[in-house]
Amino acid sequence: MTETLPKILIVDDMATNRALVKAMLKPANFLIDEAASGEEALDMVVDNEYDAILLDVLLPGIDGLQFCHKLRQELHQTLLPVIMLTALSSPDDIVNGMAAGATDYITKPFNGAELTARIHAAIDHKHLTDRLDDTESVLFALARTVEAKDKTTGDHCDRLTHMSQVFGHTLGLNKEELHCLRRGGVLHDIGKLGIPDSILIKDGPLTDEEWKIMRQHTVIGEQLCAPLKSMRHTVDIVRAHHEKWNGSGYPDGLQGRKIPLLARVFQIVDVFDALSSVRPYKKAFPLEKTINIMESETKKQYWDPELMAEFLNIVRTRHDELMISETTVANDRSLQIFAQIQGTGALDWDRNKSDKTE
Repeated sequence: MTETLPKILIVDDMATNRALVKAMLKPANFLIDEAASGEEALDMVVDNEYDAILLDVLLPGIDGLQFCHKLRQELHQTLLPVIMLTALSSPDDIVNGMAAGATDYITKPFNGAELTARIHAAIDHKHLTDRLDDTESVLFALARTVEAKDKTTGDHCDRLTHMSQVFGHTLGLNKEELHCLRRGGVLHDIGKLGIPDSILIKDGPLTDEEWKIMRQHTVIGEQLCAPLKSMRHTVDIVRAHHEKWNGSGYPDGLQGRKIPLLARVFQIVDVFDALSSVRPYKKAFPLEKTINIMESETKKQYWDPELMAEFLNIVRTRHDELMISETTVANDRSLQIFAQIQGTGALDWDRNKSDKTE
């Protein structure tokens, strides 16, 4: 199999400068495109896949800083390496370039060996990140197949993802914690991939032995997600979202604050969704009945009482914010991959079953 050569885009309004950079990079055997302006370069990024961009800062029209901003914010090219080539070398210039989204910064004059080494380093990092991103996306798509087996829960994962973000923002959680909640909304039941369909889509109540197997989905889910370091906190949600404040939950019987915070936050949203949504055995409960049940279960010490009070305040005063909009999941890459799986016909199974949540 022939290895694909890295493809580079050189952006500089001076043809002599572009020719000089191309000559320096010739020994590296890159595939090279050229653009004479920021506007032209943006159009080329839309139509091509590049491994790195070499960008002059002082461009007419859209300058290098504006180019970076549009590349990241409007074209959503967050991982594409951008190496700025410029005679500007003050600390402020470098800070401004990095703030705009540059990956690296090389001041003129530079030599071909240094430039080639910087490009290879940036490309290697991008490829590693791409592989990580692909692995996460596949996990998300697999989790969507679990959700698809049960038509009765509808857009359960999307609702949990949205509501957990609203709740997390209210609690003042940081960006990383919010990201973990977002992942948890999709991945919390991924371990059900390891549960036999005879149990997972059984039409009727589960036996005690079948429930023992069903409860293993939290452990299986942890095993699937744990190898990725980026999932180290999301794993807490996957494993512990069925734990209870009084220690009567599973798989570990954790009690009180020994249950990880993100799992405690997530499980409250999960309970609310189960009560307020349609299930095969019930209609969606009215808001007041949902609140009463959640308060009753909190008195039984199922859920963190402080977190529950915060969440029910949202339900009472800002309920509309918990409702998901049609555009919330428009850019979900896992849904795109899942749609491809659906297109194969691999998901045509009998989905008439009762709900299997506790």
